[in-house]
Parts: sequence; C-alpha cells; structure tokens
Amino acid sequence: MPSGLPPELQELFSVRHSAFWVSQGPATVHLWRSLRADRLRTGLLPILLESDDHDVDRPWDTGELEPGDMSSPEEHDAATLLAQWWDEYSETDEDDEDDELTAPFGRRWPGLVPSQVLSVDPEEQADRCAVRMLAEKPHLRLGLVAAERSADAPSVTGWQGPANYIDDTAQVSAVLRSWEDRFGARLVGMGFADLYVSVPAPPASRAEALPIAAEHFALCPDNIGQMDGLAAYADGLVGESLWSFWWD
Repeated sequence: MPSGLPPELQELFSVRHSAFWVSQGPATVHLWRSLRADRLRTGLLPILLESDDHDVDRPWDTGELEPGDMSSPEEHDAATLLAQWWDEYSETDEDDEDDELTAPFGRRWPGLVPSQVLSVDPEEQADRCAVRMLAEKPHLRLGLVAAERSADAPSVTGWQGPANYIDDTAQVSAVLRSWEDRFGARLVGMGFADLYVSVPAPPASRAEALPIAAEHFALCPDNIGQMDGLAAYADGLVGESLWSFWWD
C-alpha cells in the first residue's frame, strides 16, 4: 500500500482519511480513466463519490468515516452472511402465507447464484458505468482508496452507509468480493448510504434475474422494500449493467 499520494495528485486530493483520499473538486472522465489505468503502479483505486442530498460535505468531509473500526473481509463468508440476512429480512407475519415480498422464494433462501461466464471485460465495463454516472451526475467527486480490490472500498474507508443494518462494512466487502469472483462486478461509486456496482453480464430474463435479486435483497432489503416485491425488482435488473443499492 502507498504511504501517500503521488506528487502529481497532491493538489487534487488534499483531504486524507488514513488509506483514503477525496478530491477537492468534481471528477472528470479523463481523470477517472487515467487513475484506473495507473492503479497497479500507485496501489490506489478510484471510486466515484456522491454526497448526501442535503449536505454536500457528508460523509466524506465531516468525520463520519471509521476506517480503523472495521474488520477484514477475509473474516467473513459471503454465503453465510447472505443466508443469515435472508432469514432475518424475509420473516413476515405468521398469518401471512403468501410471502409476497420475496415471492417466488418465500422464506426459502435460494442459495448463491453460480459463477458466470463473461464475454465482456469487467474493467472495461466499470469504465463505461463510471462514464455513465458522470454524465448523469457531473457533481460527483473522486476518491482514491488504497486497496487491491474495489470490493474492499467500504471497509478500507470505514464507510457507514448501511449502519441501520450492518455495523461492520467488511461484511459488505465480503459480499462484493463474492460478486467480483462470480459476476465480474466492480464497485464504481459510493454515496452517503448508496453503492453503485458495474456488472459485465447482466441477467437477460426474469428467470435469470430472480436469484440475483434474492442476493440483493439479503444485502440491501430497502432496495426491494421500495418495489412491489422481488419479482418486480428482478425485472429492473434485466439488461441493467449498473446495480445501485440504498439503505434507509
């Protein structure tokens, strides 16, 4: 891991949080691509940063990050975590036999989706998703994270977005690592309570999307809580190469 920023970046990234630096101004496509291309040399991964809707300083400049308080992703098993969370969040009233929120699975955890064969390069897809995000939200800033895997950004930065559900974001990183390994996913953006993940091989049908949606629900039940249920949410994943997660 680097002990500091390369000299050419010090004027752009003056805010430092342990192994995490935040740009002073908005990100650009050129800077994103340049830093991504140089990540193996610098040991720094670029992540797009979105601030709270009501306070542009939160959480990146307000002391709301706890980089030293998280465990390591290696200490957690994604399959175990997702199964436990599914059991917890899929519980409904005992008189409700339909389990509409998690239909067609009901309370039965369907298990992890098998690894996918990728025809698109995950890194190229991450770049495309970042360009898309910057076109839609030109105010986004850029973070540099001292990590080898984008999945580790939540735990390295001490991000606390899902605090109402998950205290230790190394658990989130463990799930993101699993998605990296199985889906070629890459974390490209973080917000106050949001994550943005690129996927090079999005599901092509509801049947393919449903078990992926189940994993999303286990990690982030608020995503599905805003929809009419798991099936409706799965429909939104069909052909979608940028996954977004929001915790209340």
